[in-house]
Amino acid sequence: MTPEEIKALEKEVKKTKRLASEQAMELHDLIEDKLPDAYGELMGIAQATFEACKAWDEANQKLLAAQAETA
Repeated sequence: MTPEEIKALEKEVKKTKRLASEQAMELHDLIEDKLPDAYGELMGIAQATFEACKAWDEANQKLLAAQAETA
């Protein structure tokens, strides 16, 4: 894998981590500030948080594999 491709993967990992963190903050805010009144929002936000974290994990695994390949 080329250095440019590795940089692109690193950028993707940073982006997906930021998005996962933002989603986690939204879940945290719901838990801290809105429950139990807003319990109807819980499943949707939890699912979105799960998907954002999964996207980060997949991007991170690709990066780790690429780095191991070039080492």
